[in-house]
Amino acid sequence: MNDSANDRGRLPLAGVRVLELGNYIAAPTAGRMLADFGAEVVKVERPDTGDELRNWRLHRGTTSMLYRTVNRGKKSVVLDLRSDDGRAAALELARRSDVLIENFRPGTLERWGIGPDVLKEANPDLVLVRISAFGQTGPMSARPGFAAVAEAYGGFRELVGDPDRPPVRVGVSIGDSIAGMQAAFGACMMLFDRERRRGADLPRTVDVALNEAMLSVMESLIPDYSAFGDLRTRTGGRMQGIAPSNAYVCRGGKSVVIAGNGDGIFRRYMEAIGRPDLGSDPDLQTNAGRWARRDELDEAIGAWCAERSVEEALEALDDAGVPAGPIYTAEDLVADEQLAARNMVQRLDVSTGEETIEQVAFPGITPVIDGASLPIDRLGPDLGEHTREVLAETGLDQETIDRITGGATA
Repeated sequence: MNDSANDRGRLPLAGVRVLELGNYIAAPTAGRMLADFGAEVVKVERPDTGDELRNWRLHRGTTSMLYRTVNRGKKSVVLDLRSDDGRAAALELARRSDVLIENFRPGTLERWGIGPDVLKEANPDLVLVRISAFGQTGPMSARPGFAAVAEAYGGFRELVGDPDRPPVRVGVSIGDSIAGMQAAFGACMMLFDRERRRGADLPRTVDVALNEAMLSVMESLIPDYSAFGDLRTRTGGRMQGIAPSNAYVCRGGKSVVIAGNGDGIFRRYMEAIGRPDLGSDPDLQTNAGRWARRDELDEAIGAWCAERSVEEALEALDDAGVPAGPIYTAEDLVADEQLAARNMVQRLDVSTGEETIEQVAFPGITPVIDGASLPIDRLGPDLGEHTREVLAETGLDQETIDRITGGATA
């Protein structure tokens, strides 16, 4: 890692100031990505409870590992945005920010008197990033909705699970995370445009809808239907129209994923599992032919895997040049040599609010710069940890800060 990885002042977004008015995962993910690469991110949280993510998957203490992860690198400021003082302080923070990120229900900022027009008057150069279930316009814009609902509206849920069972969800809030990534990209895009055409009266609002974020990763789902009337359905561990590519259970109960669907790979794959007859079958030399006989292929591969441990199966497949890998658990991830080599699992001491746990493993920063993850600067902050520090920097007098914080010392 070169010196830039150890000097946050030289990171790509150093000097960029971000005001985050967001709860849960979508807006905080955008803020986290900007903070990861050097932006100063001030996270505004409600009094007493803060971001509800503090209590999600809370094993013990008062602050979850989920909150510490999603909100790393940020400063926490407690403001009551329903109060005059809180809104005035937020507006003062917006004046000195480059980006404001929010994920309230559309119309909330306007109802509080700090909508786009007010923000633009206070800071004409401010980039406003808005994340909501269905966007800021259109007949469904006012509807609330978490990522689970947006994933359904975006076409994603219909494809997750087995064909003979109801759709299921994946094990993470993927709709929120993808929307957060798009929001971070939108912020960077607008900042780039602002610098390139400084002084011009340009659009400064990024409008990210959760359902549209999911639609954007659905590949050719709509064109295939529009052009050919094809309605994709759930295929379990398979990928529609691609075979053989699936997960298989090995001896001992652990599983591997094998992606042997390339035309040039397939023959080697079948040789490796002792089925050269399938590898040379003229009907199986293209994906279309293999997809038509996917059950037969999966049965042959599954029988071979069942007789071998994960390690034995992967060694044979690697020798044959067939892409394959184990299905990792958290236990596997923290012990993985590849992730360790790229600093992608980092260990830090972390407080639960009641105790400090030493050397807890956290996921590193992506994308990688210069061969390894940047070091995590700090984990998600305690509630209101930076309130006085940040408000003092805006020029607010001590009496006003005392009134806003209720005399709290944080």
